[in-house]
Amino acid sequence: MTTTISAIDVPLHSEIARRLAGAYYYDAFGTVIKPTSQSALELYLQVVAGTPAWINTLMALRNRVVGLFGLKNLGGLGDFNAAKPAADYRVGDRVGIFTIRYLSEQEVILGDNDKHLRVEVSVCKVQDKVAVSTVVHLHNLLGRIYMLFVAPMHRLIVPATLRNARFL
Repeated sequence: MTTTISAIDVPLHSEIARRLAGAYYYDAFGTVIKPTSQSALELYLQVVAGTPAWINTLMALRNRVVGLFGLKNLGGLGDFNAAKPAADYRVGDRVGIFTIRYLSEQEVILGDNDKHLRVEVSVCKVQDKVAVSTVVHLHNLLGRIYMLFVAPMHRLIVPATLRNARFL
């Protein structure tokens, strides 16, 4: 079975949609999933656990380069405790490169804030689909320069990571 991942609108009634005002960049990708009782956080954990190796390589390169400009080394997408149950996570907990900002059964928003930008990523269950939305707010010129390089890669990374997920 071929997995179809498409660019979609940010889900209208999602929490992440409320965070679009003033965003410099946003996107959303969606795909149909099998019926599941898994929470949005459980789906996110599955997605990042299956991160393709080339993405981890790019993250390692990103961390080395941005360190020269005083930005955070975020580590890798899948750098989290796989033995910790999703039900044990709370708002404020770190999961890989992000911190949980919002948590419900239907949607999880994770994010990070650095001196150049604030990024938030949502995984939202919408009926028989999952939507992954990203919203970026810039703080300064460094953020704008950073996004010149990151935005095109982001449009490749999210679909590739979703394609690799084990819930499809």
